[in-house]
Amino acid sequence: MVRVLVDACGWAAMTDAGLNLDEGMKDVVGEADLVVLDSVQSELELLVQQRRNLLLELLARRSERIPDIEGMSHPDEMLVHLSSANGWPVLTVDRRLKEKLVNSGGSYIEVTSGRALRLVGL
Repeated sequence: MVRVLVDACGWAAMTDAGLNLDEGMKDVVGEADLVVLDSVQSELELLVQQRRNLLLELLARRSERIPDIEGMSHPDEMLVHLSSANGWPVLTVDRRLKEKLVNSGGSYIEVTSGRALRLVGL
């Protein structure tokens, strides 16, 4: 099982595309164990106030919540660190975050325009 870090915009993009979580992940990494940082959960809770159908209940049931990393204040910084240190891809569509991940030796899973997931850099 591969651990996959979830970024708020990546989760939103996946739900917007109507992708099946299990099928989408199976095609790129096999069985996925989703990991959500406390700060990413906070971002999602703010986002759900502006948008509907983010399926946060599904994410809560299917993921492990982990605390933020001490000494780091931005979720992207934490995601890059965890990805490069542990080899965990990040589910994201954020262009700047993807660049940081590639530059640090991390990897990411993105939602493509063809309504599928694609793994980059692992």
